[in-house]
Amino acid sequence: MQAGKAVLIDIRDPESYQAGHIVGAVNVPDVFSYLAQTSPEGLQALQAQFAELFGNAGLDGEKVAIVYEDALNTRYGGSCRGFWLLQYLGYPKVGILDGGLRAWKAFGGTVDIATVTPAAACFPVLPQAELLVTTEQMLAALADPTIKLLDNRDKDEWLGESSSPYGKDFAPRKGRIPGAVWLEWYELMDTRKPVAAFKSASQVRALAAERGLTPDDEIIIYCFKGARAANTYVAMKLAGFDKLRIYLGSWNEWSRDERLPIETGLPKGAVRLLPLVV
Repeated sequence: MQAGKAVLIDIRDPESYQAGHIVGAVNVPDVFSYLAQTSPEGLQALQAQFAELFGNAGLDGEKVAIVYEDALNTRYGGSCRGFWLLQYLGYPKVGILDGGLRAWKAFGGTVDIATVTPAAACFPVLPQAELLVTTEQMLAALADPTIKLLDNRDKDEWLGESSSPYGKDFAPRKGRIPGAVWLEWYELMDTRKPVAAFKSASQVRALAAERGLTPDDEIIIYCFKGARAANTYVAMKLAGFDKLRIYLGSWNEWSRDERLPIETGLPKGAVRLLPLVV
């Protein structure tokens, strides 16, 4: 930051940003709020919008992008979504501020209320398609036993009691993508510390193993719009899971297409896989 080689991306809402942000940080709230569609037209629109937003934030391919929110367990993992989006767009230098603004303040870092408007840059777009799953790819994955599906939404969404974090009836259908197992994203966070952090790699692997997931598995993660999925993506990446993809459209997109199957009733993947006692 002091050398002018970093751009801090604050993904919080404008009101929170204006109340106090890290000195020099640029506000890009669309990172958290954008509802993506994974059709060819939808992905083209996403790439165009974020190329403009990140370019206006001053990301030129040379500066390091550092994304933050309040803390890693707030705003449904929005900073991780920003990290993943930048990786998907092919940005070469990107990271997450561990602990977010809360950790920054605890460290003694200063905050400011001045709106930052940097000189616009040409943001390079080199999409990394292998990180993202489209609706059609997700549908094909249902018939592929080598691919495992991970739902990490909140409990009421998993049980089909609510369609989204935006309200119970925000999306037209409630339920789950058939065949998915459930690992609520909160479980991967250690909230006993002064500032929430990811649990250790061994703890994350143990939680995944209870759902039959191993570091060698090919895993597709989904939530409602890809924020919590990105949070889980980062936690599992740090724990040694390398074959991870995100269905960015997630339940918001899936539930709105009547031709796509859903599972309702008692979840088939709700029970953890416990060791056999003989």
